[in-house]
Amino acid sequence: MADQKNKAEKTVYFSIFGSLILAIVKWLAGFFGHSYALIADAIESTTDIFSSILVLLGIKYSQRPADENHPYGHGRIEPLITFIVVLFLVISATIIAHQSIINLRTPHEAPKSWTLYVLGVIIIWKEISYHIVMRRAKALNSTSLKADAWHHRSDAITSVAAFIGISFAIYLGPGYEYADDWAALFASGFIIYNCYHIFRPALGEIMDENLYEDMVEDIRIKSLDVQGVLATDKCFVRKIGMDFIIDIHAVVNPTLSVKEGHDIAHALKDHLMHTLKNISNVFVHIEPFDETKKV
Repeated sequence: MADQKNKAEKTVYFSIFGSLILAIVKWLAGFFGHSYALIADAIESTTDIFSSILVLLGIKYSQRPADENHPYGHGRIEPLITFIVVLFLVISATIIAHQSIINLRTPHEAPKSWTLYVLGVIIIWKEISYHIVMRRAKALNSTSLKADAWHHRSDAITSVAAFIGISFAIYLGPGYEYADDWAALFASGFIIYNCYHIFRPALGEIMDENLYEDMVEDIRIKSLDVQGVLATDKCFVRKIGMDFIIDIHAVVNPTLSVKEGHDIAHALKDHLMHTLKNISNVFVHIEPFDETKKV
């Protein structure tokens, strides 16, 4: 558990540091290079910093142990943080779109050609960052880290849009100065589109949506390895933070004593927690075998 927390926190620190450096570069390049598409990119990178800080705080809070008021732990803070991250993205997209529309109505000079080199480096770095953070998010089953990864991907794509817009403005000459602003407007729309893909999994998690059929099948198979378990009936999996909680009904011989059934339940819980990854708790209900009932 502590190792998971450390890996998650290091990943978020990587995101914060990277977004900070890129935000500074984009603001400077956008201002001196006369590119609002780059400034729009800088706005997003700046919101990335704050959202990553929220993700970091959420991860730290989610690792608190269960207590009297939170018997299932504090992992639900992760999807809640994800919702706030999505709100940050929507706000930044709205600001970018609003300013783009204003710029489309205001005469201005074309961006400087050297801004393309800046964007080229940014695109490569953000795509690498996306893969690094997403790989760690999947390994740790972290919804908020996945949202953080999508920040990098959306940043990379908005940078691609800016690259295309600036290229049109520079190489097609007079009359195409606004291509840069159209690129920023497109970027804002893409950010909104990505918000849904970030929001939807977090909503499913907080609503305990059935998303783990493969895991349920694996649990059923492994349960039969425990002596005394004849079959399994109901089996549900819920995700809380970076961990999973299992609710399972184990079918046993109806002639067993209460103590024997109790011992089987504990053996099943220990077996599943030992053989499966990221399981924080297993709740076992003992069902008597009924020949007239198809299990």
